[in-house]
Amino acid sequence: MTPSACRPPVADLVLPCLDEAEALPWVLARVPSGWRAIVVDNGSTDGSADIARSLGATVVHAARRGFGAACHAGLLAARAEFVCFCDCDASMNPGLLAPMAARVAADEADLLLGRRRPHGHGAWPAHARAGNIALARMLRRRTGLRLHDLGPMRVARREALLGLELTDRRSGYPLQMVVRAADAGWRVAETDIPYLPRSGKSKVTGTWRGTWNAVRDMRRVLAEPPVTQPAPTEGTSV
Repeated sequence: MTPSACRPPVADLVLPCLDEAEALPWVLARVPSGWRAIVVDNGSTDGSADIARSLGATVVHAARRGFGAACHAGLLAARAEFVCFCDCDASMNPGLLAPMAARVAADEADLLLGRRRPHGHGAWPAHARAGNIALARMLRRRTGLRLHDLGPMRVARREALLGLELTDRRSGYPLQMVVRAADAGWRVAETDIPYLPRSGKSKVTGTWRGTWNAVRDMRRVLAEPPVTQPAPTEGTSV
């Protein structure tokens, strides 16, 4: 079945959020029709939670600080068969997740990632790209996956994701998801997406220090021993 032959499924969209009041209207206006946007507030002080709620999003509060903590709180709050993740900073259009979800529903992949392609000046700083390249190479050595990017836009089945038993609650969460999926024999693929200049300053990759702190978290994930989980089965829980 081709992507065009499969109607995009209804999904829950997890949007980890820390002080993204400026970006939220743009992001939430682009959520695919019929999807539930789950904005996970991770300690915002700029009214992000109230703005998200006023725009129709489901708001979940993650008391523990950390990107992984926010993502996992959103996963636990999700109820749809398919769960998508996207940053909440207007650097990626969540509308692009609809065809990605269709590909997973069509059984083309178990985990589909958005490979970021920078559009516009300053969309992807040099230090952030360098860190991403280094991590992709380490991931290849660890798992054999030939991925180019470990970007945050992704889609998979909810029950399968829960079955990975992810434990990282910091910057290593997206990488741990990929590593454990590979260890479980998942088909992990990527597709190109435009990567736009974000709204506001990044909490992770806005500086060299932030980037390499994230790399340190991810190196820790790569050093973990394999945790074998069953491969997801199309249309069923694991």
